[in-house]
Amino acid sequence: MFIETETTPNPATLKFLPGRIVMADGTRDFTDDEAAQASPLANALFSLGDVTGVFFGRDFISVTAGPGSDWGQLKPQVVAMLLDHFIAEAPLFAPGSAAGISVPADSESDSAGIGHDPADADIVDQILDLIETRIRPAVANDGGDVAYRGYREGIVYLQMQGACSGCPSSSATLKNGIESLIKYYVPEVVEVRAA
Repeated sequence: MFIETETTPNPATLKFLPGRIVMADGTRDFTDDEAAQASPLANALFSLGDVTGVFFGRDFISVTAGPGSDWGQLKPQVVAMLLDHFIAEAPLFAPGSAAGISVPADSESDSAGIGHDPADADIVDQILDLIETRIRPAVANDGGDVAYRGYREGIVYLQMQGACSGCPSSSATLKNGIESLIKYYVPEVVEVRAA
């Protein structure tokens, strides 16, 4: 087995490609030790000490290192851990844990309750289609994901995940890329904001 690595626009994050499906459905973002308890692999990566974020995509894993970390030393440790996991065919999630995927695209609200007015269902459907077909694949190329969090009064709320979370260019991606695309196809949208 060979694990490829790619850089991402976020200098703190590397994208690891094991050459197989990581998560068949959805994504999962681990932003701290506590969240990582749901996954033996994420937990093991956090145990390296320099890891501050782990993201599972369809066919990749993004790992974010803390400030001052040396990828020259950390990268071989991450690759070895990933090899051990995939060769052993270990489960991605702990038994009984919520394997959980990012908030489903058809969700009417996130945990913060942004949601949307039922009268806006057609607009929301258009937004969700754009996220699935155009935005999510592009963001996944950079080792991340974007999760829909709601739509209210012309404003779309999205959450950047994985390599895109905390990336120096994420606000430019959100405003110049994603917002421009959504506003072009869905004229009712006046702004896109990070949730």
